[in-house]
Amino acid sequence: MESVQGGSDLRDINDLEDIKRLVDVFYDKIREDPLLAPIFNGIIKDRWPNHLNTMYTFWRTVLVKEHTYFASTFVAHPKLPVDHVHFQTWLKLFDETVDELFKGTIATEAKWRADKMAVMFETKIKYYQDNEFRNLL
Repeated sequence: MESVQGGSDLRDINDLEDIKRLVDVFYDKIREDPLLAPIFNGIIKDRWPNHLNTMYTFWRTVLVKEHTYFASTFVAHPKLPVDHVHFQTWLKLFDETVDELFKGTIATEAKWRADKMAVMFETKIKYYQDNEFRNLL
């Protein structure tokens, strides 16, 4: 994994290279996390390059306003075997990664957006798990 930089030399998220760095370091942590790794690695298997490319386009669209992501964010997620602790772990790792690598307005926005996305995904997945209604999409 990438080493942590000192706080004073951190800069904001500005371009695709920054997005790639954020996504790569974050998903390196996911792939090693005892709670999340079995889920992510079990579902993604050998398609990590495709998943990372999707995440580059998603975060590029959200954070640097270069519209490259055109899919629905929730389509692949409703049947994931996850609950609150998984989302808390995901969010902790995301925030940790942002704080290690970046500082600034867009970095703060990245953490805010990740939090909102985690709440939305958790709520929708919980609803899906609690109801027999299977055609949410």
